[in-house]
Amino acid sequence: MILSELQTYLADRQRVSLADLQIHFRMDAEPLRDMLNRLIRKGRVQREAASKCGGCHSCSSEAIEFYEWIKERQVQS
Repeated sequence: MILSELQTYLADRQRVSLADLQIHFRMDAEPLRDMLNRLIRKGRVQREAASKCGGCHSCSSEAIEFYEWIKERQVQS
């Protein structure tokens, strides 16, 4: 997978969990996080703060780690 595929997937879905990305791209979490961090540095994606719901404690950290596409800002003239 290349970075542009990840970018397109996020842009199409707007908000995605790391677990969903792992399933879709058939990749481990760490390589995905590396690519996501690159998109974060470029200002295209933001990571949402993950927090446990306080309930059953059975959710994996990947299931509650979300990334959101940042809509491109329009240039005002």
